[in-house]
Amino acid sequence: MRRLLELTLRVRDLKAQLAFYRDLLGLGVEADPPRYRLTPEDGGFSLDLIHDPRAPLRPYPSVGLYHFALLLPHRKALAGVFQRLLEAGAHFEGAADHGVSEALYFRDPEGNGLELYRDRPRGEWPQGPLMFTAPLSLARLLRESPGPSPLPPETLLGHIHLHVPDLAEAEAFFSGTLGMAVTLRTYPGALFFAWDGYHHHVGANTWAGKRLAPEGSTGLLGYVLLAPPEVPPGRYRDPSGARVEVVG
Repeated sequence: MRRLLELTLRVRDLKAQLAFYRDLLGLGVEADPPRYRLTPEDGGFSLDLIHDPRAPLRPYPSVGLYHFALLLPHRKALAGVFQRLLEAGAHFEGAADHGVSEALYFRDPEGNGLELYRDRPRGEWPQGPLMFTAPLSLARLLRESPGPSPLPPETLLGHIHLHVPDLAEAEAFFSGTLGMAVTLRTYPGALFFAWDGYHHHVGANTWAGKRLAPEGSTGLLGYVLLAPPEVPPGRYRDPSGARVEVVG
């Protein structure tokens, strides 16, 4: 399965970020200061927090991370984590039915976007435009909750969505250099890219314009992609400025 394996964030308030990702979402932590590596029980991905107490907070919106998305195995798991985050007063931004998936949107204590979602079976994906945005009934979702729950052990890093300054540059990198297919062009100011017929491993949008964060700000530093064998392993910079490592 082609997917994201790792993601690294620079953080300023380590205590608040660990309270969110470790204590609330339930990820395990391995500390090697200033790096704190968080993983689910099954080890399907890692989230590295690099602590820099002097880092300025990244202004939002600006070129960089729009959100990263954790893929949960089924709807009941999504409902249980949603209930846990709501009861804890986490910053909830909204929800959507995207046809291919059901998604919940949050922000961590430093404003990084976090999507929690579950995929529908591929046989139920829409015909025509692969994704759309429709309302998601939160009351109906919560009725399926088994009770407030942390992330399940098999949680994966499903995709990443970036603010970029130029869509043509994003297409040249993700499609031209990394060999991903463009899976959707119908959202104004956005493109979506994937390997293996997935709906998207990467999204890119120009909704932040060309606004740049100060040097050394909090937020996305880089990520690691598990690519098909025809994509040469290597290290790159994506159009948002993040470091990208491609492994086979």
